[in-house]
Amino acid sequence: MASNEHPMKVKLLDLVPQYESIRDEIGAAIDEVLSTQQFILGKKVEALEEEIARYCGVKHAVGVASGTDAILLTLMALGVKEGDEVVTTPYTFFSTVSCITRLGARPVLADIDPRTYNVDPDRVSKLVTRKTRAILVVHLFGQIAEMDAISEAAGRSGIPVVEDACQSIGARYKGKRAGSLGAAGCLSFFPSKNLGGFGDGGMIVTDNPSLADAARILRVHGGREKYYHDVVGINSRLDALQAAVLLVKLKRLDGWHEGRRKNAAYYDRELSKAAGVTIPYVEPHNESVYNQYVIRVKERDALRERLRERGVGCDVYYPVPLHLQKCFAFLGGKPGDFPESERAARETLALPVYPELGAAEKEYVVTSVRDFLERRA
Repeated sequence: MASNEHPMKVKLLDLVPQYESIRDEIGAAIDEVLSTQQFILGKKVEALEEEIARYCGVKHAVGVASGTDAILLTLMALGVKEGDEVVTTPYTFFSTVSCITRLGARPVLADIDPRTYNVDPDRVSKLVTRKTRAILVVHLFGQIAEMDAISEAAGRSGIPVVEDACQSIGARYKGKRAGSLGAAGCLSFFPSKNLGGFGDGGMIVTDNPSLADAARILRVHGGREKYYHDVVGINSRLDALQAAVLLVKLKRLDGWHEGRRKNAAYYDRELSKAAGVTIPYVEPHNESVYNQYVIRVKERDALRERLRERGVGCDVYYPVPLHLQKCFAFLGGKPGDFPESERAARETLALPVYPELGAAEKEYVVTSVRDFLERRA
């Protein structure tokens, strides 16, 4: 066998098997929308909003154009404005912090718990000031952050907690679903998410009727009636085609989550036998949905290169913490400010965990990782 040939290739995420299993039902749902020629909001979106609200255990859901817009519109609905502060984490996707700065507010960053990669609640509580308008908590990689401690810190000052649950729909914290633990939760239906559409899409979930009403107005240019604008909103509407696709997929979501957990459990068993790798830590009171399965290795970049050579899909979430991004230089961040976030950015690597992974593929991933570690030992 040539040196550049290997027994198989394993993608980081392969959505084709999922699609093939529901192709006919998806086609029928799309055809139903096409026959109406009604593509913006409408009955399909309303149906999805009802189902997502029920699934998350909240009273209201508002479909929007993306997970990013879900965060932005939630902050707008809460009245976040120039001069306000919003406490969040530097170890997250760009949108978490960019939505704060787009409103003229200042992100105030707290470092992470190195075990879960979620924001450290003790650090959050020390950053709350009279300028704090919200705490934006990220449930990273499919595991909910320590919401009791964060909510307690917020409650002392009457500050709303917003859940960036874009990676964690269906995850549970002490029995409660992501999105039901704060003032509002923000969901993403980007194709790579556990519940992914055929393009961008997002949703705001909340028990607060006033916040839901404000979000509904803001998503349609700030008006209840066409051409009459109460506030300055944006254009952020969920398409009926996306809602139709997501309604088909939502019925299967918990089963897909279980497949991810089984794959994660296999990785845990096999990789825990190897020296030099840290497997994901899930709090005993949490139920992760493993949007990503993230390991920690000191020689991460070398491992990533080796896995790619062997045809194993992998990726880094996230290589540069947000306080070190060029566009956020005005915040004054510098190396060393958030050591746990920076260490995670250097050492973490996501492995394939999607539910359709076969036994041979999982074994090949594990063997590839262990071979690398044994050679470096």
